[in-house]
Amino acid sequence: MRSEPPRLRVDPIACTAHGLCAELLPERVRLDDWGYPIVDGAPLEPELVAHARRAAAACPTLALKLEAGAGARATTRSTR
Repeated sequence: MRSEPPRLRVDPIACTAHGLCAELLPERVRLDDWGYPIVDGAPLEPELVAHARRAAAACPTLALKLEAGAGARATTRSTR
């Protein structure tokens, strides 16, 4: 059984809008009008995984996460 590729996720509480993630991984991260990252949560292409790891490791607040694909949480907000 093949595992699903990893996905990017942003912790919106930890993020302080440095924008480094968008500089390091512009293929998958864009910034909103206030400088906060927007990621789509889709599985990463194999050629982007190393770049995504580098971007997550470089995040000053560790808000950018690389999660295993099979058990990754959805990036949509809960309606509790």
